[in-house]
Amino acid sequence: MKERKVFFRSEDYRLEGMLYEGGELGSIVTHPHPLYGGNMYNNVVEAMVKAYQDAGHTTLRFNFRGVGESEGRHEGGEGEQGDVEAAIQFLREELGISDLHLAGYSFGAWVNAMGIEKYVGVRTFVMVSPPVAFLDHSFVGPEPRVGLVITGSKDEIAPPALVKDLVDRWNPQARFYIIEGADHFYWGMEQELMRLLHEFISGKKD
Repeated sequence: MKERKVFFRSEDYRLEGMLYEGGELGSIVTHPHPLYGGNMYNNVVEAMVKAYQDAGHTTLRFNFRGVGESEGRHEGGEGEQGDVEAAIQFLREELGISDLHLAGYSFGAWVNAMGIEKYVGVRTFVMVSPPVAFLDHSFVGPEPRVGLVITGSKDEIAPPALVKDLVDRWNPQARFYIIEGADHFYWGMEQELMRLLHEFISGKKD
């Protein structure tokens, strides 16, 4: 089965997404910063989606408001939280999926973190290169649903030491991995990223 294009509503806007109908567990993957070219076709987003699909999850990736065919305009992370809520609602209402992973890369991870208390039905949060040197993450308190955090050893936007300090505060039991040699963009490191994510997903099933 292949992904298919879907549209769903977020407030007054129609958002563009790609849906893969797999099993009863669902995963939503959010993309990097729109003002720097980020969209749902980003290489890291695609690697994350593929890892979830290989594990049998239903997946939804989408373009935030103002990106691609999604209506609206960039709103600095505030309106984008509503887009995430709309994606959760779409999977719940259209496919009956309410047991979810919410996974984000860079700006997407930050948006997910900002709305973390509002995202009912999300069982696990996955963060890839949360941009802790670029955007404030101090608002996230202890959160046991943060299950996996990944960054690269050469990532200047998500420096390993800064990320580790926050992971220890969010959830000391979370899995934290540093991909040696990877910078913020993970070019050539996608397979390693997929491997770590797939191992985490499989472990959660045990």
